[in-house]
Amino acid sequence: MRNDRRPGPSTRVRVVDWRGATPVRHEDRLATEEPLELRLAWPGRVAHRYLVTMRTPGHDFELAAGLVHAEGLLAGAGIRSVAYCTDTDLTPDQTYNVVTVTLDAVPMSAPPGRSLTMSAACGVCGRESLDSVAELGGVPVPGEPVLAREVVTRLPHLLREGQQVFDRTGGLHGAGLFTSTGDSLVVREDVGRHNAVDKVVGRRLLDHEATRGTVLAVSGRVGYEIVQKAVLAGIVAIAAVGAPSSLAAALADRFGLTLVGWVRDDRMVVYSAADRIG
Repeated sequence: MRNDRRPGPSTRVRVVDWRGATPVRHEDRLATEEPLELRLAWPGRVAHRYLVTMRTPGHDFELAAGLVHAEGLLAGAGIRSVAYCTDTDLTPDQTYNVVTVTLDAVPMSAPPGRSLTMSAACGVCGRESLDSVAELGGVPVPGEPVLAREVVTRLPHLLREGQQVFDRTGGLHGAGLFTSTGDSLVVREDVGRHNAVDKVVGRRLLDHEATRGTVLAVSGRVGYEIVQKAVLAGIVAIAAVGAPSSLAAALADRFGLTLVGWVRDDRMVVYSAADRIG
């Protein structure tokens, strides 16, 4: 008998919560981040993978329908049904992460699929998302350096000092690369937090400077994509003003990257590689 559990909007995790110089271990909750594979089918065409998006579970059918509409696939066609994939060989991680939208007619511009991997079987899941980072060249973070708490708690202030456009608009995310001792290397802003991370990494690449061994500070929450970018760049730690998602914490733990959230004043919550904070 299958023992499938539908993922909820939040995920329980164990954390080390520093209040000043006192660490407290307790349970915390993260916003759940899971991949959703959208598959399309229509008369004469079996279901095929179209795209994969990251999302917080809940209202998956509405999300799938909205994506199909936004992609322009309902021109000349309507939605016949929306359902979770029922392949019998799915793992519990996969059961509620694959949705098939069946159209009642061939769309006017029938897409070949946006996903690089085309498969007739369901199969995207959190575990495969973690494995894919290794396939792209991600390697585990070495045991050093150990970051001082004083450096970590200072990073948001140093980042904020470099957010000049935010001073005028109040509507931009910030990202910055720092040394393990807190020296600023580059700070960039963007309306998208992922774009801001790409900018600081790109600046270092264009300058032929290393990103490996640096520390990343971000002004908001941390999703899977930010940790993925950090792992691929060889960044050893992320310090964020907000919280990480569940998949971001899992990916950081998988590669030994120190992930710290809720960094403000003398407080920070360490979600992975806590032994490297001292």
